[in-house]
Amino acid sequence: MKDHSFLSRVRKILPELHPAERKLGELVCDFPGEIASYSASELANLAEVSNATVTRFVRRLGYTSYEEARRHARLEKDSGSRLYLNTVKTEAPHSPSVYAQSDIKNIERTTSSLDESDIDALTQALLTAQKVSVIGFRAGAPLAQYLQWQLLQVIENTVMLPNSGQTMGENLAALSAKDIVVVFGLRRRISQFDLILKIISNSAAKLVVISDESMPIFTAADWHFRCSTLSSGPLFSHVGVMALINLITNRTIDAAGDLGRKRLESIEYLNEFIGEL
Repeated sequence: MKDHSFLSRVRKILPELHPAERKLGELVCDFPGEIASYSASELANLAEVSNATVTRFVRRLGYTSYEEARRHARLEKDSGSRLYLNTVKTEAPHSPSVYAQSDIKNIERTTSSLDESDIDALTQALLTAQKVSVIGFRAGAPLAQYLQWQLLQVIENTVMLPNSGQTMGENLAALSAKDIVVVFGLRRRISQFDLILKIISNSAAKLVVISDESMPIFTAADWHFRCSTLSSGPLFSHVGVMALINLITNRTIDAAGDLGRKRLESIEYLNEFIGEL
């Protein structure tokens, strides 16, 4: 079972377990974060089973010890799996104000970590780039699309990668020193994410990374902005990412000056002429 995730191991053996072990297995399936956080004795008390049951359970999973199982679970927790956010003793709050307070903190943490000179340098680089490419996977995909749409108001050659029906390699092969690539790296990142960053950083193009706080600074990037994504519920909050996008796009439009305003005017005129809006 060495190549299986921690949870897939539990789910595979669950039907074969004796009642006490199955009780423990069902708890772990519902709240996998507990094994990453608690000792063997604490987990036994939580599931209301014996310590011996915990020992037999982890051996059935293919681990030599509880600590080995916990290390494996922690790796999955650190990778950003939302399943690991729920706990037995806590429930997601129902009050909208609790979520609002959490989101406000995410925006404050994200914006307070920004260096204004970095934003200024990035906006100038965006405006002088030959092409701006935006890449996002999973949770990052709609955020990348939103950034691309907003930048398109002032930067004509702004595209999402990969293009429909094309491979990532076909798009990355054409990067030049006049290009900028913005990559969203939000949990959980795809397995090829690091390789894609390496390929872009080895090209002549400028690289912008927008990630959550769990990702270490990618030193090869020209800019790396880390956003706070903590949440009161089981899903990550991306309001901090949206705040960063809002800042970047508005500053870019402002910096574009008359040329930017003329493009915006042309877009609005055509929208009205065609009758799309």
